[in-house]
Amino acid sequence: MNILLTGGAGYIGSHTTVVLSQAGHNVVILDNFCNSQKSVLDRLQSILGKALPYVEADVLDAAAVEKALRDYQIEAVIHFAGLKAVGESVENPLKYYANNVQGSISVLQAMKAVGIKTFVFSSSATVYGDPQYLPYDEKHPTKPMNPYGWTKLQVEEILHDVSISDPQWKVACLRYFNPVGAHESGLIGENPSGIPNNLMPFVARVATGHLPKLNVFGNDYDTKDGTGERDYIHVMDLAEGHMAALTYLENHPGWHAINLGTGIPVSVLDLVGAFEKVIGREIPKAFAARRTGDLPVYYAQPERAKALLNWAAKRSLDEIAASTWKWQQTTVKTER
Repeated sequence: MNILLTGGAGYIGSHTTVVLSQAGHNVVILDNFCNSQKSVLDRLQSILGKALPYVEADVLDAAAVEKALRDYQIEAVIHFAGLKAVGESVENPLKYYANNVQGSISVLQAMKAVGIKTFVFSSSATVYGDPQYLPYDEKHPTKPMNPYGWTKLQVEEILHDVSISDPQWKVACLRYFNPVGAHESGLIGENPSGIPNNLMPFVARVATGHLPKLNVFGNDYDTKDGTGERDYIHVMDLAEGHMAALTYLENHPGWHAINLGTGIPVSVLDLVGAFEKVIGREIPKAFAARRTGDLPVYYAQPERAKALLNWAAKRSLDEIAASTWKWQQTTVKTER
């Protein structure tokens, strides 16, 4: 299958590129490189043994997207391109609505013009908001707590309306929990610019000495060790979930919301402890006050993914930590 990955040079997109390419699909990357580096393309070539076609363009440019769809005879789109920092979305909501919502509309308009109707959307568990019960299943009410989450939910609703308007559309909205880890080669992984917003890359930078210590926000939650608990999923498991979703859509038109998570809550100290075990020393850390808006616990009910996609996360916390450290040692330290 010929597949266009918008944002395909990003963290999750690049790993999904590897999984799809190694399974025999023809992948084309469309990216504006605002949150990724072009060097990712060279590293993907090293992993795959071949160069991948790419288009440097913004998803807001519907004409450029349409040209890419036609030029490469695309049959399906996986839409990763989007801004994803919760704090920034609160500070600059217009930027997020323009990029994430209008960008998605542009892609869909281009697809409609060409006649492509298979779409996998990179959504988020943030669509659920404050948990009314745990674990979150796909029937949980949706009420995001920040503009980033609202952009994801609005695109899901647009996709739902599109699928109702034309029953030939095949749409999967994949609600991610907390992607972490890196490819086993150490050549691709998460390397955010500036100070990381996410826990694992922050821990890794403390381990390498680029940041002095880890601030653990809150150690008085009603959890097993007082720190917040999250559902951390290895990025390669997540990437394999996208391929499973594409396979499922081949014979299942309509709109489908599916959680991608492990179903296992892991505390901040558990995650840090796994990393400390890999590097063989303690990570400097200090406890700080809770952050406004942080939830004590959230994690997935992943049974729908297992039932529909025949998919389940299989990589361990130790594998997450080991792959992250290899990525830091192999590639990040040479590029920073």
